[in-house]
Amino acid sequence: MQTQNRIFDDIAKMAGGALSALTALKDEIETMIRDRLERTMADANFVRREEFEAVKEMAATARAEQEKLQARLDALEKSARPKKKSAGKA
Repeated sequence: MQTQNRIFDDIAKMAGGALSALTALKDEIETMIRDRLERTMADANFVRREEFEAVKEMAATARAEQEKLQARLDALEKSARPKKKSAGKA
């Protein structure tokens, strides 16, 4: 009986060691994949979400300012046009 218990103990130790080795391997593979993905994204000139949102907000602000200035320019051009005189008066 003592021999059987020892065999089971050895098997349990081997299984525990194998499980910890597999866990370590899984963690290492995840890290490698994450690093590779980050490098690929950096090489492809992707931007982070925060940077994109900041530029999007700047573009919206610039567009609103441009529309406001265009309306002002249109009003100034309209007021600067010479008024046509009637042909009947001379």
